[in-house]
Amino acid sequence: MEQKKVVVLGGGESGVGSAILAQKQGFDVFLSDSSRLSDRYADMLTREGICFEEGGHTMERIMEADIVIKSPGIPDKVAVIKALRAAEKEIISEIEFAGRYTSAHTICITGSNGKTTTTTLTHRILAEAGYNVGLGGNIGKSFALSVATEQRDWYVLELSSFQLDGMYDFRADVGVLMNITPDHLDRYDYKFGNYAASKMRIAQNQGAEQTFVYMADDPNITSRLEEYAAAVGHAPFSKELVDADGIIHLTHGEQKLDIDSRRLQIKGLHNMYNAMAASLAAMAAGVPSDRILATLYSFEGVEHRLEPAGVVDGVEYINDSKATNVDSVWYALGSMTRPTVWIAGGTDKGNDYEPLKELVYQKVKALVCMGLNNEKLVESFREIVPVYPTSSLDEAMKVCRSVAKEGYTVLLSPACASFDLFKNYEDRGRQFKEYVKKMQNNG
Repeated sequence: MEQKKVVVLGGGESGVGSAILAQKQGFDVFLSDSSRLSDRYADMLTREGICFEEGGHTMERIMEADIVIKSPGIPDKVAVIKALRAAEKEIISEIEFAGRYTSAHTICITGSNGKTTTTTLTHRILAEAGYNVGLGGNIGKSFALSVATEQRDWYVLELSSFQLDGMYDFRADVGVLMNITPDHLDRYDYKFGNYAASKMRIAQNQGAEQTFVYMADDPNITSRLEEYAAAVGHAPFSKELVDADGIIHLTHGEQKLDIDSRRLQIKGLHNMYNAMAASLAAMAAGVPSDRILATLYSFEGVEHRLEPAGVVDGVEYINDSKATNVDSVWYALGSMTRPTVWIAGGTDKGNDYEPLKELVYQKVKALVCMGLNNEKLVESFREIVPVYPTSSLDEAMKVCRSVAKEGYTVLLSPACASFDLFKNYEDRGRQFKEYVKKMQNNG
C-alpha cells in the first residue's frame, strides 16, 4: 500500500513538530517554508531524515499532498494556500493532526487576553497535584512534538485563533475561553464577528460530558453560547462570584472551592479571572480543592505580563510586553497605582484606542510611542496627554528617564505586535528588562 503524503507548510515549532509526528506515524513527509529555517529546526529535521525545503515552495511537490498541515502563522490569503484550496486538498492545523494520535485528556485554553497566565497556572496546578501532564500549544514544545516524543495522561494547551481555525474533529475535554476582544482583525477581513467565531471554536464538538469554562462577564461570549456551545457542560466564571471580603466562591458539580483573592501573588481583576478559569479547569480535571489552593497561593505569574523589571532613581519599571492588544493594555493601565509613563506602539493590528482614553486621562502623565509608524497612537492621544514619538528602544527609554519623576511607574504595555523593531514580544520584553538592568548598574 502506497504511503500517504503529508506536506507541512512552515518550519517553526508547530511545523517541525508536525513533521516529526507525521514521520513517526508512517507518512511520507515533506516540509516547505518560504523563509529560511533556523539552524535548530533544520538540524531537527535532518536528524530525523525528513525532507524539507526553505526559501520558497516547490508547488508540484506540495500539490501531491494527501494531507496539508498548515502552521498557524500562515494566512489563508497566500498563493500556496489558495492553490491547495482550489485543488480541494485537506488542510488542517497541527492541533487537529496531533489530536488524532493521542488518547490523553486535553485542557485547551484560548482568549484574546489572559491565556498564557491561565495555561501556565493550570499546568502548574495539575503538575503539583501529581498528574502526568504536558504543556504545549503556544507555550514551549508544540502539541505535535509532545505527542511524538512523550506519553502523557493530560495536556494543557494554549491555543490561538489561528490554531483553532484549522481544527475540525478535535475535541477538548475541557475548553477554556477567557474573553473575546478585538485582536488580529487583519487576519479576519477586519470583521470582529469572524474573529469571535474563530474563538468560539474552542467549544466545537464538545458535548454534555465535556466542560466549557468561560467568562460570563463577556457579552461577546454569552451572546454566542446558544449558537456555539449549547450542548456542552457550562462552567462560567465572573466577578459576581467574589464577595465583599474578596473571597471567590467557585462550584463545579459537587466540588466547592473558596479562594481568598488577598492571598494571590498575582494581582488585579484580570488575574482574578485567570485564577478562576484555571481553578475551574483543574476542578473539571478532578484536582482536589486543597491542591488547587496550594498552587494558587504560591504562583507568581509569567514573564512579560505585568512583570516588575526594576527600580531606577525611585521610578518603577514594569514589563508588560505581552500586552499586544487594546484590552490587555486596559487591564494593565487599570492596575496602575502610581503616575504612569506609558510606552506603546509597534505593528498596529487594526486597533481602536477609544476604550483606553479615559484610563489614559486618569493615570498617564506621558505616552512614549515606540515604533516605526506612530501616527495612529499620536493622533489618538495627543489631545489627552503629552506624546513623544520615538523609533527605537534606546530613544524611548531616554525619553522615559527624562520625563518620569521619583514615584512614577514606566509601563511597557504596547497594544501592538512587535515585528517592526523586535523578533517577537519576548525579545521586546527582554531587551526592555536588560535596558533597565543596565540603567541600574550605571546609576
